[in-house]
Amino acid sequence: MMLPAAAFLAVFVAWPLAQFVGNSFFRYQPIGNGPHTFVGLANYVEALTSPAFANSAWRTVAYTIIVVFFEFALGLIVALLFSALGNKSRVFRTIFLYPLMIAPIVAGLLWRFLLIDNSGIVNQLLFEAHLTSVPDQIQWLSDPNIALLSVALPDIWLTTSFISLVLFAGLQNIPGDIIEAARIDGARYPTLLLRIVIPLLRPVIAVALIVRGVDAARAFDVIVVQTNGGPQNSTETMSLLVYNTQISDGNPGLASAMGTIYLVAMMIVAVIAVLAIWRPGSDNA
Repeated sequence: MMLPAAAFLAVFVAWPLAQFVGNSFFRYQPIGNGPHTFVGLANYVEALTSPAFANSAWRTVAYTIIVVFFEFALGLIVALLFSALGNKSRVFRTIFLYPLMIAPIVAGLLWRFLLIDNSGIVNQLLFEAHLTSVPDQIQWLSDPNIALLSVALPDIWLTTSFISLVLFAGLQNIPGDIIEAARIDGARYPTLLLRIVIPLLRPVIAVALIVRGVDAARAFDVIVVQTNGGPQNSTETMSLLVYNTQISDGNPGLASAMGTIYLVAMMIVAVIAVLAIWRPGSDNA
């Protein structure tokens, strides 16, 4: 029964990944079928010593932290509200999940029009609310200091509902008698949340954070349609750097080395997150 799925993964995942890693040890020109020159670890050395690679890595970390932090905070609040409302939250849950149906590239275009400097709706609303002196006072996508936060807004808007859905499902599996016993003992809501609810949600939180962290770290389309990595490369994350190295610079060997380092780093972070948050084998897991 598993053979078709295994064959699919082998052909469309394992083999392309093996080719990708293999290309990182060669230098060649993709146009004209140029010869493959074996360079060993030269591409990895060039990637690790490249200022562009280091800067993109830090921007990727910052982008991921921004996205995951706000999505988890907002998602937990909404999940707790839905859990408190019970069956009355069915309609609200359905409406809240609508952004998940929107393609990321469409969301990026939508937020680009909302945040555009001269005619964006957000700036116009801030101006009419007398929060800014001129309509284009805040240059959301043109100011390198805030551009990374601005391009994160569509991602937060799109997938906060995913975090809410996962956490809400986890809340339904928490035994009610534990909560009731804690209330009888005099535990207040902050204590219930920090000492009982969140520890019991550790496996669910680990899955949500890892899935969203990996997904946010490889963000591409949402950023491309908004800023294409600008201004001044302030929104060029690792995905965009690998793409530009491969397509614009025509250096697939170096791009493969960057992507391989990127893949290994995400796997290490995922394992650390599982051990730190989930704590397999502990009493709270």
